[in-house]
Amino acid sequence: MKRNNIEQVGDVIRQLLRQEGLETPLNEYRLVESWKDVVGPSIYKYTTNLYIKNQVLYVHLSSSVLRQELMMGREMLVRNLNAHVGAQVIVNIVFR
Repeated sequence: MKRNNIEQVGDVIRQLLRQEGLETPLNEYRLVESWKDVVGPSIYKYTTNLYIKNQVLYVHLSSSVLRQELMMGREMLVRNLNAHVGAQVIVNIVFR
């Protein structure tokens, strides 16, 4: 019974966020915040200025070698980031 009530409260909160137009910004924030967990600390230290615009994650990298490496695994990275958030937040990543 207790678990069911918690799930219902979660559903109500998600519905409220959706109605108020806050669900997308919240998911975008959560995805950007999850970048370090998904890519790991060694890649994270070379990244700056992450932001999302029109379902595209823009990532500035200070290493051209790392940029090339990440571009090859871009599709998997998109899937892993979206899965980490639990929603389809991005459809592509642009590395700069």
